[in-house]
Amino acid sequence: MNKCNYMNTSVQEPPLDYSFRSIHVTQDLLSEEPRTGLRPLRHSKSGKPMTQSLWLNNNVLNDLRDFNHVVSQLLEHPENLAWIDLSFNDLTCIDPILTTFFNLSVLYLHGNSIQHLGEVNKLAVLPRLRSLTLHGNPIEEEKGYRQYVLCTLPRITTFDFSGVTKADRTTAEVWKRMNIKPKKVRVKHNVS
Repeated sequence: MNKCNYMNTSVQEPPLDYSFRSIHVTQDLLSEEPRTGLRPLRHSKSGKPMTQSLWLNNNVLNDLRDFNHVVSQLLEHPENLAWIDLSFNDLTCIDPILTTFFNLSVLYLHGNSIQHLGEVNKLAVLPRLRSLTLHGNPIEEEKGYRQYVLCTLPRITTFDFSGVTKADRTTAEVWKRMNIKPKKVRVKHNVS
């Protein structure tokens, strides 16, 4: 199957599901058995699952050290990951490794320990990100939380399991004008 067909068909594939496995570090995924769902995962000739979804929710991960290495050992096409669920772990920041998955469209990070709203800025490089969850993190308590995220990630259509409306976008733009100072552009003057 060529890569183009793989991208179109594997969205329907069930996830590689490591939820509720008490995983402390990503390396544990290599020795842990994934959960089995109603439908079996298809595997490539090399024996690796052919899926675009990886569920690591409800574990005890506090960082994503070696995530890329582990995912490349688990999946046939890790570059095609479209959905990563890291909800209900102990993550304190958004690891930049997540920004290397350019096909990522769904990212669940709710119920973690993310402290700084500025962490969201890292996700702005993901061109296909459409659905994001961050509720249940300390950043949710920061003033302008929803508006900040919507300004920073204007392409998302669902945030915290709620659709993003035109009114949300308008409110976010007004909030941005009132709260985010534009970067000053320095003009160099040529002195003759």
